[in-house]
Amino acid sequence: MNNNQGLKIDFSLIMILIAIAAVSCFTLYTIQPTLPAKYDYVNFFTQQLQWYALGTIVICVVMLFDYDRFRQFAWVLYGFGVLMLLMVELNIPPGLVYENNGARSWFMIAGKTIQPGEFMKVFLIILQSHLIVRHNEKRPTDRSVKYDLWLLVKIVGVALPPMALIAKQPDLGTFLVLSAITAALILVSGIRWRILLSIVGIISMVALVLVGLFQFFPVAMEKLLVESDFGHVTGRFYGWLQPEEYEDYGYQLVRAMMAIGSGQLMGKGISEMQVYIPERHTDMIFTAIAEQFGFIGSSVVVTLFFLLIYRMITTALESNEPFGSYLTVGLIGMFTFQIFQNIGMSIQLLPITGLPLPFISYGGSSLITYMLAIGLVLNVRSRTKTYMFDS
Repeated sequence: MNNNQGLKIDFSLIMILIAIAAVSCFTLYTIQPTLPAKYDYVNFFTQQLQWYALGTIVICVVMLFDYDRFRQFAWVLYGFGVLMLLMVELNIPPGLVYENNGARSWFMIAGKTIQPGEFMKVFLIILQSHLIVRHNEKRPTDRSVKYDLWLLVKIVGVALPPMALIAKQPDLGTFLVLSAITAALILVSGIRWRILLSIVGIISMVALVLVGLFQFFPVAMEKLLVESDFGHVTGRFYGWLQPEEYEDYGYQLVRAMMAIGSGQLMGKGISEMQVYIPERHTDMIFTAIAEQFGFIGSSVVVTLFFLLIYRMITTALESNEPFGSYLTVGLIGMFTFQIFQNIGMSIQLLPITGLPLPFISYGGSSLITYMLAIGLVLNVRSRTKTYMFDS
């Protein structure tokens, strides 16, 4: 017997989101005076507030529908996302596609940029979760290796087209996020571990071979990578390992380390930012937090993200509908990777990939995508039923 038929709102998750939003808007407000003159015409603080307001509407709309209904439109959403990526790749319609820093990843509409790759993240999670549930619903009593391999082919198969189109832009960051999403869902899909361990072994062997080729044939391998869609990765990789030597690619990292280090324990204080860093309101916003508020302020932000992921994990574990669990796990994979990558690249733990810090970096498409994701998590939580004799 169900003892809770009403919707359950996760106020803890909402309060965490409000706290992160406050950090974002306040940081953008303090950054504004330090930005280059080309940004004088735009107030990132007020625009971020507007994006958060629109994102709140998106959450409310998502909450109106049972999350299970999104399964009915999984292929439609996926197809729409791939179509937008194709339009970007083919420059259709002419003049609408926007290119920046060598990457063609956006539409320019009414002076606002829209990045289809951001929305593709959520669309892919919905479809992959749907495919896993449908596959497992037809599971035979004696589940064979072939059956598990076929599920693996489905999960990876739907991920390859958007990943290929995003690689052509080129957008390494979004490419890696889609890879992380796919890996997270594969881990919880029910595919037997010996298959997964075999795949990990093959990937490890390929990685070792590539490292060996770079060791013995560095010039040829570097030329091959430069001529590929991810040719810019070579410079970023060298800029990560030896930022002082490769000044062009390592400049942003060197400045980021200077800013974070200068913040020390307590920080320099509000708006006390003497280190100039390009694109500080987007990808490098964590450095502004660290410089102003030091290790203490940075730790608060990391703790907020930890609590956010913790609440999402709780939702995934407590959901008694497989689709809700898989959906939440995919979103956990998306957020966890982006948070780790963004903060990691700011402290030279990882190479710079241009990924924004979720909910904190300025950006319309990215923020709406994150709010849509949180709306889905709240939806799963609100419709998770509890029963009298649940253990």
